[in-house]
Amino acid sequence: MLRDVQESDLPIFFEQQCEPEAHRMAGFQPRERDAFMLHWQTKVLGEPTARKRTIVVDACVTGYIGSWSDDGRRLVGYWIGREYWGRGIATAALSEFAREESTRPLYAYVAAHNLGSMRVLQKCGFRQLGDVHLQPDAVGEHCFRLDAPGAGS
Repeated sequence: MLRDVQESDLPIFFEQQCEPEAHRMAGFQPRERDAFMLHWQTKVLGEPTARKRTIVVDACVTGYIGSWSDDGRRLVGYWIGREYWGRGIATAALSEFAREESTRPLYAYVAAHNLGSMRVLQKCGFRQLGDVHLQPDAVGEHCFRLDAPGAGS
């Protein structure tokens, strides 16, 4: 279900992040194509400490999942194409990824209105920390943390 990201995945990821309901749920505006490709090629694929995986179901690229270090924390994030929502793909991918990514604690931020993503994190053993954190762009977020190695199994 998870494999290494290939350059040929990037146009699919770009189209998935352009879907209006998907970026509304994520709480941010999509990048323009050139900015998206540059971000992926330099900040994601070009970052040796970042773990990045493509989510594949029935030979279709359904999204991606990854982890990276930011301000002393190991963060995890994922994106599922809207046409694949509601099938348990995010939960299965995060569960598998949590077994691959051994760093603990592992953190995730999710828009406060994204109940589906919060449920995915909870099913995979993440616990919500505190109240809503307000981003500079006024999007409220919850922070979740996974502590136990092997959690998310």
